[in-house]
Amino acid sequence: MQTASDKFQSIEKITLAAVPTEQAAFYLNRRPQTLRIWAMKENGLIRPIRINNRLAWPVKEIKKVLGMEVCL
Repeated sequence: MQTASDKFQSIEKITLAAVPTEQAAFYLNRRPQTLRIWAMKENGLIRPIRINNRLAWPVKEIKKVLGMEVCL
């Protein structure tokens, strides 16, 4: 059985601008439903981007929350 840590790359290796809810939740050590609530109430640590009724979470913001330097 594949675990979440096997499923997702290290956040340092992510080159995408945004990631889906499940992946963002893994990096932030939260449940996906918590991030969905943040999006709905617009009161979480990060605001998602909405693309065709789906949520995309900016990697730059995730790294900022985690205290990682963001390389431009």
